[in-house]
Amino acid sequence: MKIRALVFDFDGLIVDTEGPIFRAWQRIYREHGQELPRERWLTIIGTATGPFDPLLDLLERTGEALAGDALDALERRYYQEATAMQQLLPGVERYLADARRLQLKTAVASSSKATWVMDHLERFGIQENFDAILCREDVSRTKPDPELYLKALERLAVTPSEAIAFEDSANGIRAAKAAGIFCVAVPNPLTADMDLHQADLRLESLEATTLESLLEQLEARSR
Repeated sequence: MKIRALVFDFDGLIVDTEGPIFRAWQRIYREHGQELPRERWLTIIGTATGPFDPLLDLLERTGEALAGDALDALERRYYQEATAMQQLLPGVERYLADARRLQLKTAVASSSKATWVMDHLERFGIQENFDAILCREDVSRTKPDPELYLKALERLAVTPSEAIAFEDSANGIRAAKAAGIFCVAVPNPLTADMDLHQADLRLESLEATTLESLLEQLEARSR
């Protein structure tokens, strides 16, 4: 197996945005006398079209006419408070540096909005490390549909067998596998207990093994 490209999910894989967003919505729920069900929240991680809408759920629970714009603004404020000192997840910078040294192409494939993804990449100064950045606006269907991954492969001019996908959620893993890509699960604290069995390999973090060791493992598997 000759690997020529790496495709990274964004939320919860490059930056742990998922934990702070969940905690922001927990805070909003509690301010309305409710508890946010974690198991239902997990169903929307990695996708923009999940079966759970916290705004509608809160409306059903409270019977109040809740202003979506106001709640969105509150979520952003709580999220910013929680992430003021946030860093890239362990191993991300090393993997990107090693990918460049090994002349591997790299991409982001995210179900989030482009402004959200780019704001973070630019904040950490790593946007130039990616040859392609695919977001919600680039496709008609987000994960678990494979369209994001298929478009990433197209932009990178590689086949599915020449790429590795890095994902932290079940929705993302299903998307990568549906695109025919070898998928490495790298869960964050919020997704660590999810059923990620569809991944081909699981790492507790990108620091668990070097990129070169990972490539050697894949080459050994293909012999």
